[in-house]
Amino acid sequence: MKRLLPAAAVFLVALCLRPAITAVGPVLPQVGVGVGLGESALGLLGALPLLAFAVVSPQIHRASGRLGMERAVLVALLVLAVGAVVRSWTGVVGLWVGTVIIGCAISVGNVLVPAIVKRDYAANMSRATGSYTAFLTVAAATASAVAVPIADAVDWRLALGVWGLPALVVAAAWAPRARSVPEREPIRTTGDVAVWRQPRAWWITAFMGLQSTSFYVLVTWLPTIEVANGVPERTAGVHLFVFQGMGIVGGLAIPLLLNGWPRLGAVMASLPMVLAVTGLLLTPHLAVLWAAIAGIGQGAALVTALTLISLGGTTDAATTRLSGMAQSFGYLLAAAGPVAAGVLAERTGGWRSALVMVIALGLVQVVAGAAAGRSREQVLRS
Repeated sequence: MKRLLPAAAVFLVALCLRPAITAVGPVLPQVGVGVGLGESALGLLGALPLLAFAVVSPQIHRASGRLGMERAVLVALLVLAVGAVVRSWTGVVGLWVGTVIIGCAISVGNVLVPAIVKRDYAANMSRATGSYTAFLTVAAATASAVAVPIADAVDWRLALGVWGLPALVVAAAWAPRARSVPEREPIRTTGDVAVWRQPRAWWITAFMGLQSTSFYVLVTWLPTIEVANGVPERTAGVHLFVFQGMGIVGGLAIPLLLNGWPRLGAVMASLPMVLAVTGLLLTPHLAVLWAAIAGIGQGAALVTALTLISLGGTTDAATTRLSGMAQSFGYLLAAAGPVAAGVLAERTGGWRSALVMVIALGLVQVVAGAAAGRSREQVLRS
């Protein structure tokens, strides 16, 4: 029981880290009509959380050094709830401000949870990360699926604002853990330099960024690509749910490889996305199959990225710094990916060039995974 309760708390946090983002895409047209924003502004609105991840992530280890990781997560959950309310019910300015607040709050969980998993579940790190990611994926897919029904029944504001409530509930469940935390590590600024000088840290960062980019390109544009190929809008929405939901399968399966062969696991986690996007390019009438395979790949790749981060530091502080570095650059690249795909589609009049871009990124991810997944003895000691 003592082991189960902390594990459940980590999984509950996972339920809060994606819905406030993945609920947005399906209701973007209604948001645009409601507040008078065009497609360019809506595209920027969708990218704001990722940009917030990139800016805030490198600074999180300082806050966690002062507060402790558990207390920092508790504060982030409360801020996330506030951000959801601000975004939905305080006008146009609040829409932008609330989105930034949400991105900043979620970035704390993104960075600190891998360090918490490493500290508490070192003996079963890959399995714990896979389970955590499964909860992350379930919540993300559910938010995408229910956003439009809620918006149609009430309005888009409730469809987005409702995700502040789970954050409050989880904050209440997390609070006892925040009151009994391990002794905090002292803040050392020299560790930042040491991490940035490590070649393996850059390979891990590259892997994190590349898998994030492919995921967010498809989350943003897969329904549009399928509609352009003749798939009905409602069916394309179901395929997006399949894409996100199948991440559970990949996330739970890949630890079997990562536990013994991290390099092989990183390579194998990268290949399904390459296969799926190639299939979507060549045989678009099999879209649901390619969505499922891509989903398996993105789930496996996310677990691999988080596991590599956890394996990459010998201390909580080193892992937190590496996590901040990897997620900062990773989400900066991820924010650019959907924009680049849209520009390519606009300039070429179709989605072929954008899909080729994702395939190329996937091949580079294979190389980055092979380099980042070196033996566990080659770790960062900042």
